[in-house]
Amino acid sequence: MTQSGFESFEVTADYGIRAWAPDLSGLFCEAARGLWSLLVEPTGVQAVRAYPVAVQAADQELLLVAWLNELLYLHETEGMVGREADIHRLTATDLSATIQGEPFDPARHRIVGQVKAVTYHDLRVAPTAAGWEARVVVDV
Repeated sequence: MTQSGFESFEVTADYGIRAWAPDLSGLFCEAARGLWSLLVEPTGVQAVRAYPVAVQAADQELLLVAWLNELLYLHETEGMVGREADIHRLTATDLSATIQGEPFDPARHRIVGQVKAVTYHDLRVAPTAAGWEARVVVDV
């Protein structure tokens, strides 16, 4: 297993994302990459525009859901497809970041699927011997 990464997995009628990284910021970035990979083929996305993001929640697990739902909101309302995330501030209840990506271009971006929402089902953010791991299920 690599130091950082993500994988998607099937859940009855939905998908899940498992992400891992040596630190919490990396974990949230990998979870974002996992979400984007369920929306469009990531190889065609370029980092040509910056999108600021700030979210708050009661704890780390709820913050992960708020973060991913905000990225989904940007995708749905502004047509943003993400390439990478640069997290500026991350506490147990607060996150601010800049997303690098671009507006969706049907000539260059291949749609992989649609995500309706990030759910609380089977939600987990926990430290591991190698760093951090998260698990989240998305409604498709």
